[in-house]
Amino acid sequence: MLRTGPIGESESVTKPHSIVSDHGPVASLQPVVTPDRRAPQRPRAGRRRPTIHDVAREAGVSYGTVSRFLNGGKWVSAEARRSIERAISRTGYTANPHARSLVTGRSGSIAFLLPEPQHVLFEDPNLSILLRGVTQAVSDRQLALILMIASTDAERDRVVEYLAGGHVDGVLLISSHNGDPLLPRLAAADVPVVATGRPGFEESIGTVTADDFAGARSAVDHLLRVGRRRIATITGPQDTSGGTERLRGFRQSLASHDRSEDEALIEYGDWSRDSGSAAMRKLLDRCPDLDAVFAANDLMAAGALTVLRDAGRIVPDDVHLVGFDDTGLAETLDPPLTTVRQPLDRISREMVRLITENADSLPMSVTIPTKLIIRESG
Repeated sequence: MLRTGPIGESESVTKPHSIVSDHGPVASLQPVVTPDRRAPQRPRAGRRRPTIHDVAREAGVSYGTVSRFLNGGKWVSAEARRSIERAISRTGYTANPHARSLVTGRSGSIAFLLPEPQHVLFEDPNLSILLRGVTQAVSDRQLALILMIASTDAERDRVVEYLAGGHVDGVLLISSHNGDPLLPRLAAADVPVVATGRPGFEESIGTVTADDFAGARSAVDHLLRVGRRRIATITGPQDTSGGTERLRGFRQSLASHDRSEDEALIEYGDWSRDSGSAAMRKLLDRCPDLDAVFAANDLMAAGALTVLRDAGRIVPDDVHLVGFDDTGLAETLDPPLTTVRQPLDRISREMVRLITENADSLPMSVTIPTKLIIRESG
């Protein structure tokens, strides 16, 4: 497990953001002090740790006012808030997370749970963008983020035991598949869950997803508008909502333009670059007259592009190519990839908002619009 960010601190400085593993610090960003006439006084070795009483005395307010400020700021005036923030900076006070947890019944931690093998986290650009966005959103709320991997039975057992122990206030479930054995166990553990996509159990969990159906339809509509007639698709896994909804959008676009569907023009991938390459070879073998391809993510589009080039097909002159995601990869391809932008930064912020502000109101569902980004590949 990987922990990021401070727990339960309230200071007038931009918090240091750190990543810590079982082997010690991995990375750290230093705090930036906000202007004040005196620098913060951090406790030296042997010096008594500053308390709420010290902050109250320095700020000239009551103990109760400082306590209310530290627990959300309700019923604290703007003037008192400023005085407390200055006092915290001057005294070097940091909240004791264990004491706060006993009082509030909350851990101050959120889990980022990935039910995929570890290598997927580093190979799929979507996941790194989501993790970055979630990390920032959690840090902005003065919470800690715990990264958890659960792709095997043993990992699932450890994760469920940890989550059921009340060590986190909620779970952000990333890249889950329909039928994932982790979902019913999370539901039974009575832990608030917000998932990307719609992996099932929507009656008990929150979901945040891009509008995969409308995004895919906009991509195929575009290919039809520019005169493409034999449009193939490399779709994603059909046990994911992204895979099923993007295929449904592909089919709906063809139907709305009175184009008959040809199953030979549909091939299935698993979101990886290699699966995009393999699918493109099969499509060319079956349908050498195809003149456009909609790949359900940018990684599979990149794999397809390599195969098209090796086959002597020029993109976009011979074959138009459109992807989905608009990660940094899309702009680096040659030619730059036309793709559907999935707003991953907004998705990550919405997930954190739901799990922190609406955990008691789940299930809730948020769908975020996509946008077609036209570049040189089609």
